[in-house]
Amino acid sequence: MIRTIRNLVRLVVIMRTLGRHDALFPHELRDVAPGIAGFARLFSAKGVPGRPGQRIAAALRDLGPSFIKLGQILSTRSDLVGEAIAADLAELQDKLPPFPPSEARRIIEAELGRPLEEIYESFDETPVAAASIAQVHFAVVATRRDRDGNHELDAGDPRSREVAVKVLRPGIELAFRQDLDLFRWLSELALRIQPRFKRLRPGEVVQIFADTVRMEMDLRMEASAASELADNFRGDTAFNVPRVDWDRTSQRVLTLERIRGIKVDEVDKIRAVGFDPDDVLAQASSSFFNQVFRDGFFHADLHPGNLFVNEDGHIAPVDFGIMGRLDRATRYYLADMLLGFLNGDYRRVAEVHFQAGYVPAHQNIETFTQACRAIGEPLLNKPLHEISIGRLLAQLLSVTEQFEMETQPQLLLLQKSMLTAEGVGRALNPDINMWELARPLIEDWMRENRGPEARMVDELEGVLNALRTLPRVMREAERATRMINENGLPLHPATIEILLEGFVRKRRRTVWTLWTVTMAVALAALAVVT
Repeated sequence: MIRTIRNLVRLVVIMRTLGRHDALFPHELRDVAPGIAGFARLFSAKGVPGRPGQRIAAALRDLGPSFIKLGQILSTRSDLVGEAIAADLAELQDKLPPFPPSEARRIIEAELGRPLEEIYESFDETPVAAASIAQVHFAVVATRRDRDGNHELDAGDPRSREVAVKVLRPGIELAFRQDLDLFRWLSELALRIQPRFKRLRPGEVVQIFADTVRMEMDLRMEASAASELADNFRGDTAFNVPRVDWDRTSQRVLTLERIRGIKVDEVDKIRAVGFDPDDVLAQASSSFFNQVFRDGFFHADLHPGNLFVNEDGHIAPVDFGIMGRLDRATRYYLADMLLGFLNGDYRRVAEVHFQAGYVPAHQNIETFTQACRAIGEPLLNKPLHEISIGRLLAQLLSVTEQFEMETQPQLLLLQKSMLTAEGVGRALNPDINMWELARPLIEDWMRENRGPEARMVDELEGVLNALRTLPRVMREAERATRMINENGLPLHPATIEILLEGFVRKRRRTVWTLWTVTMAVALAALAVVT
């Protein structure tokens, strides 16, 4: 009860804020939830400038850190909010006023257990970036051995001693915890009001948001992501992930090698220092392909503010709070689906969706093939540099409701990342398609992973895995048979309760039916007598 009252009060505040920005859209709600539409009409202002997505973004910014993050998550869910609004939410800047440097000092010293002067040789108290969850300061580490005395830091290279220190905002965990409870309550309310929203899995959206925030609020997880990404690109000079200073990293403090460079979309500056934007684009293309298809682990927030061209002319990413993963089966699905579209083999595209289980088996494959053709045909006559794989994937995911295809969150995150990467590519050279630059890598990967030999190996692996599990299955079957022979078939109390409820309902229906028939016969008899 207390939870409901608290969330209702918070909901009124949210609606007032959305209404002030004309972001409640009562007309659109009229057919979905008439009661809420009438309530929204009371709060809505009129004549607020901007597109709907821009007005929503402004309202979310006013509502605070949790809602800014929610907007960023929703920017990956064009199936929920539509492509136009998703595009506007993708521009939502995660910037807030910085918290005092004294607080940053207190948190660092509490987390690392030493005075700040012992941790860093110098520490710039003016933050270089302040976002909803953390802010960043530049510092220089002392050139001495680490606490365990295992190795000496690179004293000979001044650049290696420069670091970026990320510090969590004070009190941020409590603020997010309260808002997450509100989001869960709203998702439950949405399903009660409109059960057809179940296909969109609002509860799962909130859970993904919760998981993302939880990982972002433990900076050791971000450090781990940076370390894993660096390992994947070990020896690859085209993609330079900053080193983690684990000795100065904890749950609320992250210390990384400082990246010096030019933002990847500042093309004139890149040319001015003597680097070729086309070479940079080729590096960005190959690194993104390798992240997605080779490794199945990708940086999911590679906008220009997080991607730099370093002093050697190579790509250097920062901010590893949002990462995506794709298992091997999903990568194979993507490869087959994209190849089918580019070759005009729409039947193959449809078959891939059914084989992956994304489209239910009872759907008509011929109709789904027709839908795929409607998406793919407009691409065939376009120049390659005008084809957007990210937009293609977005259009494909937009037909999900018609064919009962459940939302695939990992593909939505990838789709957003593809669109962002393509935007970077167009900024560097609008006449070159980044996927064309990656074609040799794509062809090699397809030969190794989707050719006849690779498929045969996959089939053999499947058979071997089945054979490995066969003894365990046989043991479990034998144990279950023995239990049934000795004790009968035990039922869980919950199962018994469900069966009893079903029996009671059936009995009530039978009694009601007999009573109805009896009354009908009695009335008929009475009618005959009279």
